[in-house]
Amino acid sequence: MTTGIHAIVWIDSAEARIASVCAGVTGEIVERPEHAAHHRRSRAGSREGYRATVDHVFFQRVANDLANVKSFMVIGPAEAKTEFVKHLHRYDPQLFPRLSAVESADHMTEGQLAALARSYFKRADDMIRHPVEI
Repeated sequence: MTTGIHAIVWIDSAEARIASVCAGVTGEIVERPEHAAHHRRSRAGSREGYRATVDHVFFQRVANDLANVKSFMVIGPAEAKTEFVKHLHRYDPQLFPRLSAVESADHMTEGQLAALARSYFKRADDMIRHPVEI
């Protein structure tokens, strides 16, 4: 379970990496689905068409890791990030208001993920502390 104030979730169909940020210190959790999905691709409209099913158990484990964070951001390639956000909206509505952003991103190293988390949430915290007056 993540204990930082903020977290960033990089997710695809094979794994989820969660980097938590608290006072400039980052930690990371890696979650993987129980059964690795083997993706088969076929031509559109063929009889062999295959669509991978959503792994709600995997998504729920990731959501459980986010239970104690103040806010989080979801990033990743393809559709997994969108399916995860839909899962949160439907099955974990108490976490949904804490979702601050959803963005596309390629694979990242631990250092890149931690740096993105620190810079994104530093800017977000600065905006809260110093709101723009109109």
